[in-house]
Amino acid sequence: MSRASSHALKRPPVKVPSEPAGAPSSGPEKSSPEKDFPELAVAIERGRRRGRGAQSNASGRYEAEARVVFDDGWQSLEELPPFKTTVATDTSRKVITRNDSPDIGFDRSINPYRGCEHGCVYCFARPTHAFLGLSPGLDFESKLFVKPDAPALLEKELAASGYEPRMIAIGTNTDPYQPIERERRIMRGILEVLEKVGHPVGIVTKSALVMRDADILARMAKKNLAKVAISVTTLDPKLARTMEPRASTPSKRLEALQALSKAGIPTTVMVAPVIPALNDSEIERILDAAAHAGVKEAAYVLLRLPLEVRDLFREWLLEHYPDRYRHVFTLIRDMRGGRDYDSQWGTRMKGTGPMAWMIGRRFEIACEKLGLNKRRTKLTTDHFVRPKGGGQQLSLF
Repeated sequence: MSRASSHALKRPPVKVPSEPAGAPSSGPEKSSPEKDFPELAVAIERGRRRGRGAQSNASGRYEAEARVVFDDGWQSLEELPPFKTTVATDTSRKVITRNDSPDIGFDRSINPYRGCEHGCVYCFARPTHAFLGLSPGLDFESKLFVKPDAPALLEKELAASGYEPRMIAIGTNTDPYQPIERERRIMRGILEVLEKVGHPVGIVTKSALVMRDADILARMAKKNLAKVAISVTTLDPKLARTMEPRASTPSKRLEALQALSKAGIPTTVMVAPVIPALNDSEIERILDAAAHAGVKEAAYVLLRLPLEVRDLFREWLLEHYPDRYRHVFTLIRDMRGGRDYDSQWGTRMKGTGPMAWMIGRRFEIACEKLGLNKRRTKLTTDHFVRPKGGGQQLSLF
Protein backbone atom coordinates (compact mmCIF):
# COMPACT_ATOMS: atom_id res chain seq x y z
CA MET A 1 0.00 0.00 0.00
CA SER A 2 1.35 3.42 -0.93
CA ARG A 3 2.06 5.90 1.84
CA ALA A 4 4.12 8.92 2.75
CA SER A 5 7.13 7.61 4.66
CA SER A 6 9.07 9.20 7.49
CA HIS A 7 12.79 8.84 8.04
CA ALA A 8 15.22 9.93 10.72
CA LEU A 9 16.60 12.48 8.32
CA LYS A 10 17.08 16.00 9.58
CA ARG A 11 16.77 18.69 6.97
CA PRO A 12 20.23 20.29 7.02
CA PRO A 13 20.65 24.04 7.26
CA VAL A 14 21.65 25.83 4.09
CA LYS A 15 25.39 26.33 3.83
CA VAL A 16 26.30 29.79 2.62
CA PRO A 17 27.93 29.27 -0.79
CA SER A 18 31.01 31.23 -1.76
CA GLU A 19 29.19 32.66 -4.79
CA PRO A 20 25.76 34.35 -4.87
CA ALA A 21 22.85 31.97 -4.35
CA GLY A 22 21.97 30.15 -7.54
CA ALA A 23 25.21 31.02 -9.31
CA PRO A 24 26.33 28.50 -11.95
CA SER A 25 29.04 26.08 -10.92
CA SER A 26 32.47 26.23 -12.49
CA GLY A 27 32.29 22.70 -13.88
CA PRO A 28 31.11 21.73 -17.34
CA GLU A 29 27.76 20.54 -16.02
CA LYS A 30 25.32 23.35 -15.30
CA SER A 31 24.03 23.53 -11.77
CA SER A 32 20.52 24.18 -10.65
CA PRO A 33 19.22 25.54 -7.34
CA GLU A 34 17.71 22.14 -6.55
CA LYS A 35 21.08 20.45 -7.14
CA ASP A 36 23.12 23.05 -5.28
CA PHE A 37 20.64 23.14 -2.39
CA PRO A 38 18.92 19.75 -2.09
CA GLU A 39 16.80 21.00 0.79
CA LEU A 40 14.90 23.12 -1.73
CA ALA A 41 13.46 20.04 -3.42
CA VAL A 42 10.96 19.40 -0.61
CA ALA A 43 8.11 21.61 -1.77
CA ILE A 44 4.57 20.44 -1.07
CA GLU A 45 2.43 19.84 -4.16
CA ARG A 46 0.88 23.14 -5.27
CA GLY A 47 -2.74 22.04 -4.98
CA ARG A 48 -2.29 21.12 -1.30
CA ARG A 49 -0.87 24.55 -0.41
CA ARG A 50 -3.16 26.71 -2.51
CA GLY A 51 -3.54 30.15 -0.95
CA ARG A 52 -0.51 29.70 1.28
CA GLY A 53 2.80 31.54 1.34
CA ALA A 54 5.34 28.84 2.23
CA GLN A 55 6.21 26.16 -0.32
CA SER A 56 7.26 23.46 2.18
CA ASN A 57 6.64 22.15 5.68
CA ALA A 58 10.01 20.92 6.94
CA SER A 59 10.24 19.78 10.57
CA GLY A 60 11.21 22.30 13.23
CA ARG A 61 14.87 22.63 14.13
CA TYR A 62 14.39 21.05 17.57
CA GLU A 63 12.86 17.81 16.29
CA ALA A 64 14.84 14.57 16.47
CA GLU A 65 13.72 13.50 13.02
CA ALA A 66 12.31 15.03 9.87
CA ARG A 67 9.41 13.68 7.83
CA VAL A 68 10.01 13.58 4.11
CA VAL A 69 7.08 12.93 1.77
CA PHE A 70 7.87 11.02 -1.41
CA ASP A 71 5.98 9.00 -3.98
CA ASP A 72 6.83 5.29 -3.78
CA GLY A 73 5.32 4.59 -7.18
CA TRP A 74 1.70 4.02 -6.18
CA GLN A 75 0.63 7.64 -6.85
CA SER A 76 -1.01 7.96 -3.44
CA LEU A 77 0.34 11.48 -2.92
CA GLU A 78 -2.61 12.63 -4.99
CA GLU A 79 -4.88 11.43 -2.18
CA LEU A 80 -3.32 13.69 0.47
CA PRO A 81 -5.72 16.48 1.53
CA PRO A 82 -4.90 20.19 1.22
CA PHE A 83 -3.66 22.11 4.23
CA LYS A 84 -6.57 23.45 6.26
CA THR A 85 -6.45 26.02 9.02
CA THR A 86 -6.88 24.53 12.49
CA VAL A 87 -7.13 26.48 15.73
CA ALA A 88 -6.04 25.24 19.16
CA THR A 89 -6.17 26.93 22.56
CA ASP A 90 -3.04 28.48 24.04
CA THR A 91 -3.24 28.06 27.81
CA SER A 92 -0.53 30.57 28.74
CA ARG A 93 -1.07 32.07 32.18
CA LYS A 94 0.47 35.42 31.24
CA VAL A 95 -0.17 37.53 28.18
CA ILE A 96 2.37 40.40 28.39
CA THR A 97 5.74 39.50 26.89
CA ARG A 98 8.83 41.48 27.92
CA ASN A 99 11.97 42.26 25.94
CA ASP A 100 15.14 44.24 26.50
CA SER A 101 16.22 44.71 22.87
CA PRO A 102 18.00 48.07 22.62
CA ASP A 103 16.96 48.79 19.01
CA ILE A 104 13.17 48.65 19.28
CA GLY A 105 10.94 51.26 20.84
CA PHE A 106 8.97 49.16 23.31
CA ASP A 107 9.74 46.81 26.19
CA ARG A 108 6.45 44.86 26.31
CA SER A 109 4.02 43.38 23.82
CA ILE A 110 0.97 41.14 23.48
CA ASN A 111 0.39 38.43 20.89
CA PRO A 112 -3.25 37.27 20.94
CA TYR A 113 -2.37 34.50 18.47
CA ARG A 114 0.55 32.18 17.75
CA GLY A 115 1.02 31.50 14.08
CA CYS A 116 -0.51 33.71 11.40
CA GLU A 117 -2.85 32.82 8.57
CA HIS A 118 -1.72 35.79 6.48
CA GLY A 119 1.09 33.52 5.32
CA CYS A 120 3.67 36.24 4.58
CA VAL A 121 6.60 34.23 3.30
CA TYR A 122 9.20 36.60 4.77
CA CYS A 123 7.70 36.70 8.30
CA PHE A 124 10.50 36.74 10.87
CA ALA A 125 8.12 35.21 13.45
CA ARG A 126 7.96 31.88 11.60
CA PRO A 127 10.86 30.28 13.56
CA THR A 128 8.85 30.61 16.80
CA HIS A 129 6.62 27.72 15.69
CA ALA A 130 9.62 25.40 16.13
CA PHE A 131 9.24 25.89 19.91
CA LEU A 132 5.87 24.15 19.58
CA GLY A 133 7.33 21.17 17.71
CA LEU A 134 5.80 22.45 14.48
CA SER A 135 7.17 23.62 11.15
CA PRO A 136 7.91 27.30 10.52
CA GLY A 137 6.65 26.58 7.00
CA LEU A 138 3.05 25.66 6.26
CA ASP A 139 2.33 24.74 9.90
CA PHE A 140 2.96 28.36 10.91
CA GLU A 141 0.14 29.61 8.71
CA SER A 142 -2.27 26.70 9.10
CA LYS A 143 -1.87 25.50 12.74
CA LEU A 144 -2.88 28.50 14.82
CA PHE A 145 -3.13 28.99 18.56
CA VAL A 146 -5.52 31.42 20.17
CA LYS A 147 -5.42 32.94 23.65
CA PRO A 148 -9.12 33.25 24.54
CA ASP A 149 -8.36 34.41 28.09
CA ALA A 150 -6.05 37.20 26.94
CA PRO A 151 -8.31 40.11 28.03
CA ALA A 152 -8.84 38.64 31.51
CA LEU A 153 -5.15 37.78 31.88
CA LEU A 154 -4.20 41.27 30.78
CA GLU A 155 -6.47 42.92 33.33
CA LYS A 156 -4.99 40.71 36.04
CA GLU A 157 -1.42 41.64 35.10
CA LEU A 158 -2.25 45.35 34.93
CA ALA A 159 -3.74 45.10 38.42
CA ALA A 160 -0.51 43.82 39.97
CA SER A 161 0.81 46.25 42.57
CA GLY A 162 4.26 46.40 40.99
CA TYR A 163 3.09 47.06 37.44
CA GLU A 164 4.38 50.29 35.89
CA PRO A 165 2.56 51.38 32.70
CA ARG A 166 4.39 51.89 29.43
CA MET A 167 3.14 51.51 25.88
CA ILE A 168 2.15 47.96 24.97
CA ALA A 169 2.92 46.98 21.38
CA ILE A 170 0.56 44.56 19.62
CA GLY A 171 1.25 42.99 16.24
CA THR A 172 5.02 43.04 16.38
CA ASN A 173 5.20 39.23 16.09
CA THR A 174 1.99 37.83 14.59
CA ASP A 175 -0.87 39.92 13.26
CA PRO A 176 -3.64 40.57 15.83
CA TYR A 177 -6.13 41.21 13.00
CA GLN A 178 -5.53 38.05 11.00
CA PRO A 179 -8.68 36.38 9.58
CA ILE A 180 -9.70 34.38 12.67
CA GLU A 181 -9.99 37.63 14.67
CA ARG A 182 -13.30 38.26 12.89
CA GLU A 183 -14.99 35.55 14.93
CA ARG A 184 -12.69 35.30 17.96
CA ARG A 185 -12.60 39.05 18.75
CA ILE A 186 -9.68 38.64 21.14
CA MET A 187 -8.09 41.88 20.01
CA ARG A 188 -11.24 43.86 20.60
CA GLY A 189 -11.47 42.43 24.11
CA ILE A 190 -7.88 43.51 24.79
CA LEU A 191 -8.61 47.04 23.56
CA GLU A 192 -11.67 47.24 25.80
CA VAL A 193 -9.47 46.45 28.81
CA LEU A 194 -6.81 48.98 27.78
CA GLU A 195 -9.40 51.70 27.22
CA LYS A 196 -11.03 51.03 30.60
CA VAL A 197 -7.76 51.44 32.51
CA GLY A 198 -6.32 54.23 30.34
CA HIS A 199 -3.29 52.28 29.11
CA PRO A 200 -1.41 53.29 25.90
CA VAL A 201 -1.17 50.87 22.98
CA GLY A 202 0.62 50.81 19.63
CA ILE A 203 -0.69 48.45 16.93
CA VAL A 204 1.01 47.05 13.82
CA THR A 205 -1.07 45.17 11.24
CA LYS A 206 -1.54 44.34 7.56
CA SER A 207 -5.28 43.95 7.88
CA ALA A 208 -8.13 46.33 7.07
CA LEU A 209 -10.04 44.58 9.88
CA VAL A 210 -8.47 47.12 12.23
CA MET A 211 -11.19 49.55 11.05
CA ARG A 212 -13.73 47.46 12.98
CA ASP A 213 -12.24 48.80 16.21
CA ALA A 214 -11.99 52.41 15.05
CA ASP A 215 -14.59 53.41 17.66
CA ILE A 216 -12.42 52.29 20.58
CA LEU A 217 -9.19 53.51 18.99
CA ALA A 218 -10.67 56.96 18.26
CA ARG A 219 -11.76 57.40 21.88
CA MET A 220 -8.33 56.32 23.08
CA ALA A 221 -6.59 58.56 20.56
CA LYS A 222 -8.40 61.61 21.97
CA LYS A 223 -6.54 60.90 25.21
CA ASN A 224 -3.28 60.20 23.37
CA LEU A 225 -3.51 56.49 24.19
CA ALA A 226 -3.43 54.79 20.77
CA LYS A 227 -1.68 54.78 17.43
CA VAL A 228 -1.81 52.36 14.48
CA ALA A 229 0.83 51.37 11.93
CA ILE A 230 -0.16 49.50 8.79
CA SER A 231 2.44 47.69 6.70
CA VAL A 232 2.21 48.33 2.96
CA THR A 233 4.83 46.13 1.33
CA THR A 234 3.85 46.75 -2.28
CA LEU A 235 1.18 48.42 -4.40
CA ASP A 236 1.27 45.56 -6.90
CA PRO A 237 -1.72 43.29 -6.12
CA LYS A 238 -0.12 40.30 -7.87
CA LEU A 239 3.10 40.54 -5.86
CA ALA A 240 1.10 41.09 -2.67
CA ARG A 241 -1.07 38.03 -3.31
CA THR A 242 1.90 35.70 -3.81
CA MET A 243 4.00 37.17 -1.00
CA GLU A 244 1.22 37.82 1.56
CA PRO A 245 -1.57 35.54 0.30
CA ARG A 246 -4.22 36.06 2.99
CA ALA A 247 -3.48 39.61 4.07
CA SER A 248 -5.61 42.56 2.96
CA THR A 249 -4.92 43.90 -0.52
CA PRO A 250 -2.73 47.03 -0.80
CA SER A 251 -5.76 49.16 -1.73
CA LYS A 252 -7.67 47.98 1.35
CA ARG A 253 -4.71 48.85 3.59
CA LEU A 254 -4.57 52.36 2.14
CA GLU A 255 -8.32 52.70 2.69
CA ALA A 256 -7.80 51.65 6.31
CA LEU A 257 -5.06 54.25 6.77
CA GLN A 258 -7.35 56.92 5.36
CA ALA A 259 -10.33 55.89 7.51
CA LEU A 260 -8.25 55.77 10.70
CA SER A 261 -6.63 59.13 9.95
CA LYS A 262 -10.04 60.73 9.38
CA ALA A 263 -11.17 59.29 12.72
CA GLY A 264 -8.35 61.19 14.43
CA ILE A 265 -6.18 58.14 15.12
CA PRO A 266 -2.44 58.71 14.60
CA THR A 267 -1.32 56.47 11.73
CA THR A 268 2.03 55.27 10.41
CA VAL A 269 2.79 53.55 7.12
CA MET A 270 5.37 50.79 7.41
CA VAL A 271 7.27 50.06 4.18
CA ALA A 272 8.23 46.67 5.50
CA PRO A 273 10.03 44.67 4.56
CA VAL A 274 12.06 46.35 1.84
CA ILE A 275 13.30 43.57 -0.45
CA PRO A 276 16.04 44.55 -2.89
CA ALA A 277 15.26 43.95 -6.57
CA LEU A 278 11.68 43.04 -5.69
CA ASN A 279 9.83 45.93 -4.04
CA ASP A 280 12.52 48.53 -3.24
CA SER A 281 11.57 50.46 -6.38
CA GLU A 282 8.16 51.18 -4.82
CA ILE A 283 9.35 53.05 -1.72
CA GLU A 284 8.48 56.51 -3.04
CA ARG A 285 5.13 55.45 -4.53
CA ILE A 286 4.03 53.73 -1.30
CA LEU A 287 4.93 56.80 0.77
CA ASP A 288 3.15 59.09 -1.69
CA ALA A 289 -0.03 56.98 -1.59
CA ALA A 290 0.05 56.87 2.21
CA ALA A 291 0.60 60.63 2.51
CA HIS A 292 -2.42 61.26 0.29
CA ALA A 293 -4.40 58.98 2.62
CA GLY A 294 -3.63 61.31 5.52
CA VAL A 295 -0.70 59.48 7.11
CA LYS A 296 1.76 61.68 9.00
CA GLU A 297 4.46 59.19 9.97
CA ALA A 298 6.44 56.50 8.13
CA ALA A 299 9.08 53.88 8.81
CA TYR A 300 10.79 51.04 6.97
CA VAL A 301 12.52 47.76 7.80
CA LEU A 302 14.93 45.84 5.59
CA LEU A 303 14.14 42.20 4.84
CA ARG A 304 15.24 39.90 7.67
CA LEU A 305 15.99 36.20 7.09
CA PRO A 306 16.67 34.56 10.47
CA LEU A 307 16.89 30.77 10.86
CA GLU A 308 14.31 28.89 8.73
CA VAL A 309 13.00 32.05 7.07
CA ARG A 310 16.02 32.08 4.78
CA ASP A 311 15.18 28.69 3.25
CA LEU A 312 11.47 29.48 3.00
CA PHE A 313 12.12 32.77 1.24
CA ARG A 314 14.61 31.08 -1.08
CA GLU A 315 12.02 28.44 -2.02
CA TRP A 316 9.44 31.14 -2.64
CA LEU A 317 11.78 33.08 -4.93
CA LEU A 318 12.55 29.95 -6.94
CA GLU A 319 8.82 29.31 -7.36
CA HIS A 320 7.67 32.80 -8.30
CA TYR A 321 10.69 34.84 -9.41
CA PRO A 322 13.45 32.42 -10.45
CA ASP A 323 15.02 35.02 -12.76
CA ARG A 324 15.62 37.34 -9.77
CA TYR A 325 16.85 34.65 -7.38
CA ARG A 326 20.57 35.25 -7.78
CA HIS A 327 20.32 39.04 -7.91
CA VAL A 328 18.13 39.34 -4.81
CA PHE A 329 20.47 37.27 -2.64
CA THR A 330 23.54 39.07 -3.95
CA LEU A 331 22.05 42.40 -2.84
CA ILE A 332 20.91 40.96 0.48
CA ARG A 333 24.46 39.85 1.24
CA ASP A 334 25.81 43.23 0.21
CA MET A 335 23.64 44.73 2.96
CA ARG A 336 24.33 42.01 5.55
CA GLY A 337 28.11 41.94 5.64
CA GLY A 338 28.39 39.07 3.15
CA ARG A 339 25.83 36.89 4.95
CA ASP A 340 22.18 36.12 4.32
CA TYR A 341 21.33 37.66 7.69
CA ASP A 342 23.07 39.65 10.40
CA SER A 343 21.24 39.82 13.74
CA GLN A 344 23.48 42.54 15.16
CA TRP A 345 21.52 45.05 17.22
CA GLY A 346 21.42 48.48 15.67
CA THR A 347 21.93 47.24 12.09
CA ARG A 348 19.53 44.29 11.74
CA MET A 349 16.61 46.54 10.80
CA LYS A 350 18.41 48.74 8.25
CA GLY A 351 21.46 46.80 7.06
CA THR A 352 24.89 48.19 6.19
CA GLY A 353 26.82 49.09 3.05
CA PRO A 354 26.16 51.33 0.03
CA MET A 355 22.89 49.67 -1.03
CA ALA A 356 21.43 49.91 2.49
CA TRP A 357 22.55 53.55 2.70
CA MET A 358 20.90 54.33 -0.63
CA ILE A 359 17.59 52.77 0.47
CA GLY A 360 17.70 54.77 3.70
CA ARG A 361 18.50 58.01 1.91
CA ARG A 362 15.73 57.49 -0.65
CA PHE A 363 13.28 56.90 2.19
CA GLU A 364 14.40 60.05 4.03
CA ILE A 365 14.21 62.25 0.93
CA ALA A 366 10.72 60.98 0.06
CA CYS A 367 9.50 61.56 3.62
CA GLU A 368 10.92 65.08 3.64
CA LYS A 369 9.31 65.88 0.31
CA LEU A 370 5.91 64.59 1.48
CA GLY A 371 6.08 66.21 4.91
CA LEU A 372 6.17 62.91 6.78
CA ASN A 373 7.77 62.45 10.21
CA LYS A 374 7.68 66.15 11.00
CA ARG A 375 6.38 65.19 14.40
CA ARG A 376 6.35 61.83 16.19
CA THR A 377 3.33 60.72 18.21
CA LYS A 378 4.28 59.97 21.78
CA LEU A 379 1.64 58.23 23.88
CA THR A 380 0.96 59.05 27.52
CA THR A 381 0.53 56.99 30.68
CA ASP A 382 -1.12 59.86 32.61
CA HIS A 383 -4.57 58.30 32.35
CA PHE A 384 -3.67 54.89 33.75
CA VAL A 385 -5.88 53.67 36.59
CA ARG A 386 -4.91 50.35 38.08
CA PRO A 387 -7.75 47.78 37.92
CA LYS A 388 -9.13 46.55 41.21
CA GLY A 389 -7.80 43.18 42.37
CA GLY A 390 -4.45 41.52 41.74
CA GLY A 391 -3.34 41.98 45.33
CA GLN A 392 -4.49 45.59 45.56
CA GLN A 393 -6.17 46.36 48.87
CA LEU A 394 -9.77 47.47 48.41
CA SER A 395 -11.20 50.52 50.13
CA LEU A 396 -13.54 49.98 53.10
CA PHE A 397 -15.72 52.91 52.10
